Amino acid sequence: MPPRIHRFVSNDLLIKELCERIAILANECLDRHGYFSIILAGGETPRELYRHLRHIATDWQHWHIYFGDERFLPEGHFERNDTMATTAWLDYVAIPQAQIHAVPVRGNVNTAAADYAAILQQAPGFDLALLGLGEDGHTASLFPGDVPPDKSTALAIAVTHAPKLPARRVSMSPQCLSLSSAVWFVVSGSNKRKILEAWLAGAPLPPQAIAPHAGIDIFTDLDIEPNVTGS
Repeated sequence: MPPRIHRFVSNDLLIKELCERIAILANECLDRHGYFSIILAGGETPRELYRHLRHIATDWQHWHIYFGDERFLPEGHFERNDTMATTAWLDYVAIPQAQIHAVPVRGNVNTAAADYAAILQQAPGFDLALLGLGEDGHTASLFPGDVPPDKSTALAIAVTHAPKLPARRVSMSPQCLSLSSAVWFVVSGSNKRKILEAWLAGAPLPPQAIAPHAGIDIFTDLDIEPNVTGS
């Protein structure tokens, strides 16, 4: 199933629409099964989205937060994805701390991956995964040429030689991300055009390994023509 593309004329409109869609989806999930479980992405575009999410009307007490990947750095380090999400959004809303599931930093990166896999094993389910796309084609901390095999059952993996610093990271596996009921890629900026076109043309990039039952949605401010369904 090819990704569904939702194209917007500006990044501002993209962020506004995403925020509204997340609010609607969250409240539908809260009504249906009593919680909303979201996997967060890092990066600059999500930072702006998270600032907007502070203001939505929802029952924060029943949100669960997970992270698609994390740099293996000390807790509170300014380069960690959970630090960015906290300062942009989570510090401003009433999600119980026990429901913000950060990647642990105990021992080495392999221990951290095992610890996070144990946390993910206890998740009630994943309603939405937000993901980005790097200029090199990576998503989360899954880099080209370094994606676990399809038959792997690991929920989280240790990345020890990432081509971008820091080299040590923990990432959800493609198989784990594929468990999410919805997977939304946010791809913004002209520097992402070539790699997005390569993905859509079938290049063997990490996003190809993520295959949720309901398919993938791409939200972009790029003028990408195939299968356009957005505004």
